Amino acid sequence: MDEDLETMTREALIAEVKRLRDGIRTHRDSSGHELCWHHPDLWGLLPEKSDPVPMVPTWPEFLRGCLRYRQSLDEQLPNARRSDVPYEPNSE
Repeated sequence: MDEDLETMTREALIAEVKRLRDGIRTHRDSSGHELCWHHPDLWGLLPEKSDPVPMVPTWPEFLRGCLRYRQSLDEQLPNARRSDVPYEPNSE
């Protein structure tokens, strides 16, 4: 799967690491409502081209998962800043 790495020059490997780090940082630095989104841009950093369609939970199960995720943030990050900024979709 990662055979392409075997033929890359040192410079190409460094460029690839920087590209991947940039993508990971972009994902890591998401905050607020961005935390809940599907992130195909992150998966697009992989050399294999696929566009996986996720299995989407039913609304009740999805909301249960959202609540559990938010609870886990309280448990893992009890001192994180909080925001009551309402969700507003991008105008894209």
